[in-house]
Amino acid sequence: MAKSADVRGPVLVVGTGLLGASIGLALRELGVEVGLQDISPAALHLARDLGAGTPAGPDFHPALVVVATPPDVIVPAVVAALRDHPDAVVTDVASVKGSLAGRVGEQVGAAVAQYVGSHPMAGRERSGPAAADSDLFQGRTWVICPHETSSDAAVGAVRALAIAVGALPRVMEAAEHDAAVAAVSHLPQLVASLTAARLRELPAEALALAGQGLRDVTRIAASDPMMWSPILAVNSAAVLPHAEALLASLSDVVNALRTAAAEGMGAPGVMRVFAGAIEEGRQGAARIPGKHGGAARRYAEVMVFVPDKPGELGRLFAEIGQAGINIEDLRMEHAAGAKLGVATLSVLPARAAPLMEHLEELGWRVMVS
Repeated sequence: MAKSADVRGPVLVVGTGLLGASIGLALRELGVEVGLQDISPAALHLARDLGAGTPAGPDFHPALVVVATPPDVIVPAVVAALRDHPDAVVTDVASVKGSLAGRVGEQVGAAVAQYVGSHPMAGRERSGPAAADSDLFQGRTWVICPHETSSDAAVGAVRALAIAVGALPRVMEAAEHDAAVAAVSHLPQLVASLTAARLRELPAEALALAGQGLRDVTRIAASDPMMWSPILAVNSAAVLPHAEALLASLSDVVNALRTAAAEGMGAPGVMRVFAGAIEEGRQGAARIPGKHGGAARRYAEVMVFVPDKPGELGRLFAEIGQAGINIEDLRMEHAAGAKLGVATLSVLPARAAPLMEHLEELGWRVMVS
């Protein structure tokens, strides 16, 4: 999706972590003037050096303020922005909206009309300005949560920001947003972290057998605990029912495992519990939206064995391009104990056989799943 420069500047970004610095980078690429603020001089200077903007002095007068601080200091940061810049629209990018507007309104009165909460559904397991990327929001949903007194102009300014950085704006009520992210973001983080925690004392010999499945499940377990702890605490009411349902399902599986370990796989009810757990998970996974937020599609997987040598992956991509076949997704893993990687390419089913034939003719070792 092409970015647009229709956002009105100057823009002040308060907080230069992953999201704040990424917003700054994206806007600077469009020629928008961006000022930066952060209580950490190191983070501020790094974001500046990366090109996300310049430190904002007292004479910086923004048209839009984006508060990207940690969630536990969002309210005072938004209040300060509204008081310091009464002519500016103020938004925040916190992952929990809750009662933010009400708490802000209690302190600033009618000025809360200039505030609109928002949340870009984008991120990564790394944090800080060093992880920032101007393309972080490309094709991602940017939720906008107006409150009862948000002005139309303020909502329009936040919408323009989302579109400018390549995101897809979507308006939701704050409670609806919080309930949704509890299920699709916050619970998965907990599950990934709890699963990865089981690996801490696993023998190295066992970890050497890890495949892509483990990496897929635990990728976000590398997230920052200082960022996630307040998120889970603030959105605890919305996360709790999902965690309780997961606990009940896990309890059923544990009981079945205990029975199977004592009586064998022929014990009554054991296979039903295991099959039910896997099948319900399959059904849930099938509902996850596909590419660009559209309907989920089934892809064929073409697995290509790639020598672990400089330039080989680039050569593979170049030769795929020669075939005129679009790669819908890619994952890369390395074979344990071998100087060999496996590139798994997801393509439309009708394109799998032609791609396989093309690559085999060029000398690649290929399998199709």
